[in-house]
Amino acid sequence: RRRGRPQKYSEIAIETGLMLRLAFGRPWRQTEGMLASILRLLCLNLPVPDHTTFSRRSADLTVAQALSTARGPVNVVIDSTGLQVFGAGEWQHEKHGGQGRRTWRKLHLAVDPETGEILASELTTTEDGDASQVGPLLDQISGSIASVTADGAYDGEPVYRTIAERDPAAAVIIPPRSTAVPSNSAETAPTQRDRHLQMI
Repeated sequence: RRRGRPQKYSEIAIETGLMLRLAFGRPWRQTEGMLASILRLLCLNLPVPDHTTFSRRSADLTVAQALSTARGPVNVVIDSTGLQVFGAGEWQHEKHGGQGRRTWRKLHLAVDPETGEILASELTTTEDGDASQVGPLLDQISGSIASVTADGAYDGEPVYRTIAERDPAAAVIIPPRSTAVPSNSAETAPTQRDRHLQMI
């Protein structure tokens, strides 16, 4: 594609292909064929991006985010997962043992466990720790927060402080690590995390 020329396929078209690829665990070439078959079954005469276009465009894809429709205080579950990004050499690697370019990204999500709605998301490099993304995730949630639940990777006073700054009334439900120690003020002014440690 020449610089400045309008893209033939929209972001949503590339995003749809990416969702199919992740859901079914298929290479881009097979995803291309699957999407073409779906369109034929729906009697839609629409062009389908070829596998090289999918591969190239998905690496820089900005995923569309729907605004949260949550009302009232919400319970939030936070977690992350790794995503493998394939470069243009993927087909060569899978079929001929070549060296395709592969990089990893980390997807951080905040989810409403009652509805399954994704309330917030952040895409980072693998060097960014899970705890560092709690603030950016909570900043995307417009309403008040009833509780935040996460696994032990998020344990630590910095995360508790971040949640308290966002919503002082929010309950924090994070299992302490086996090496967790109370804060210096645990005896005189215990934090929510200190109280959790005292209950163990």
